[in-house]
Amino acid sequence: MKSSFKDIINKEKPVLIDFFATWCGPCQTLAPILKETKNELGEEVNIVKVDVDKNQPLAANFQVRGVPTLILFKNGEIVWRHSGLASKNDLVKVIKSHL
Repeated sequence: MKSSFKDIINKEKPVLIDFFATWCGPCQTLAPILKETKNELGEEVNIVKVDVDKNQPLAANFQVRGVPTLILFKNGEIVWRHSGLASKNDLVKVIKSHL
């Protein structure tokens, strides 16, 4: 699991990880926002959802205390982090600044 996660985030292309939980209301609100963000940016970004209940060690590794937590990686490094809801415009702006 860990090595494949490393493979996922260790890319030149920005990778947005959405740490979420199925029972979390704001996470459900964020899902269509992430979809719109992906639709707008297309191949410029990868968006990966991580269920914190199924991946507790991974969530703990990144000190995810609340959901949703969004972490943007580039070349395996965290370049941006946000807890709570974010608008599509904010996400697009942040991701574009790291292209």
